[in-house]
Amino acid sequence: MITYDRLFIAGTWTEPSDADLLDIRSPHDGTLLGRAAQAGTADVDRAIAAARASFDEGVWRETPPLERVVVLRRFNALRERNADRIAGLIAAENGSAGWFTRAGQPGLTRQAEAYLKAAEEFAWEQTLIPSDPASTVRSVVRREAIGVVAAVIPWNSPFSSATSKIIPALLAGNSVVLKVSPENSLSMGLLAELVAEAGLPEGVISVLPADREVSEYLIAHPDVDKIAFTGSTRAGRRVAAIAGEQLKRVSLELGGKSAAVILPDADLHAAVQGLKFAALLNNGESCIAQTRILAPRDRYEEVVAELKTLVASLKVGDPRDPDTFIGPMIRPDQQQRVREYIEIGIEEGARLVTGGPQIPEGLEKGNYVTPTLFADVDTSMRIAQEEIFGPVLVVIAYDDEDDAVRIANDSEYGLSGGVWSADEEHALDVARRIRTGTVTVNGASVGFDGPFGGVKASGIGREYGAVGLGGYTEYKTITV
Repeated sequence: MITYDRLFIAGTWTEPSDADLLDIRSPHDGTLLGRAAQAGTADVDRAIAAARASFDEGVWRETPPLERVVVLRRFNALRERNADRIAGLIAAENGSAGWFTRAGQPGLTRQAEAYLKAAEEFAWEQTLIPSDPASTVRSVVRREAIGVVAAVIPWNSPFSSATSKIIPALLAGNSVVLKVSPENSLSMGLLAELVAEAGLPEGVISVLPADREVSEYLIAHPDVDKIAFTGSTRAGRRVAAIAGEQLKRVSLELGGKSAAVILPDADLHAAVQGLKFAALLNNGESCIAQTRILAPRDRYEEVVAELKTLVASLKVGDPRDPDTFIGPMIRPDQQQRVREYIEIGIEEGARLVTGGPQIPEGLEKGNYVTPTLFADVDTSMRIAQEEIFGPVLVVIAYDDEDDAVRIANDSEYGLSGGVWSADEEHALDVARRIRTGTVTVNGASVGFDGPFGGVKASGIGREYGAVGLGGYTEYKTITV
């Protein structure tokens, strides 16, 4: 059992304001995994005061960018060396299948390397050539750190969410208070250990597990200059309102209800095997999951049959079992939420192809749901419009390509999506018409050099690469 009885505040392990520890239990069977201190508002005050002082004194902000790169590269190397521990902790805390937590580790490396490369090549300061050749004015444009960053992340993919924020924020010279979910207190405690070992100056970063009330206190704190948030759209609206009231900089990566468009010429077996990962990664608890599957009407039953074979074959069970593809939901309330959505789909008149609201036999001690597939789904149904955050797929028929694009865009969300076709260039044309932040063609992996984020209710701003790094800087123009 793991115990973190102190909080990582300003680079040191510190006694919490509340000595009570939170029990962290397995979503698989409820066994006790560990205990961890939780931050209160007094701890937030200490973390922000240290971050403010470190930023204002320039202990990290004035460190040359390439020296900051060296420290963050050291942190990434430490994370790589602890990849197995990280994967195991997240599987234990979240119930994420081991295949998923292990497969995500190389992605964390690519994410970090893209940020590091961007920082090495970034135009931290440049002199502009005047548009008027006769002008004697010289303009120097600088990219400078914003200040104190409150990075607030969800439970479903904690390491990826954390590093996608703290690495660019720190590379840009900011000081950071990272607020993590209580459910991830153990894996994020390990992250804090790695940050400490990497050798950042005192005061530059804190890692605080805390509940929603403390999160809002952090976000609204007057000494926070930028909020970087990943979470639900409902919570994102509240964050945006607070940021607007105080004119804080804000970036939001929110929910999704992404569409996978299967074009008539697609290799159907390959598309469905690709959707095994694109639609059902991380037990379906993923904002980028392609859970709305759009099928041509003349191949509709063929698509449904292939998906039925896939969904019905998924091994559900202990995340530690190497054969498990779907583990438990993270909490009982999330389990209940997914089961209620399955019941809503039945009530709405969708055809239940496989699965259902019943708990899988023999797994009653955990937060398990049965992977479920619905057909004959109308785009107006709640199961086609609302983010379920579980292993529930819906298949919607379309008449022609224009109809497919219309249905794909008939959503308040716009985070991700996919197109499947034998003609890659044609798929690219269709992808251009879908109003979303990221589209994959034929199951391609999401790249980390290009920007990632959402449109509409899926968020504001972008992460990854040079664009993501730039989101943690301010422009300053000096004219001479």
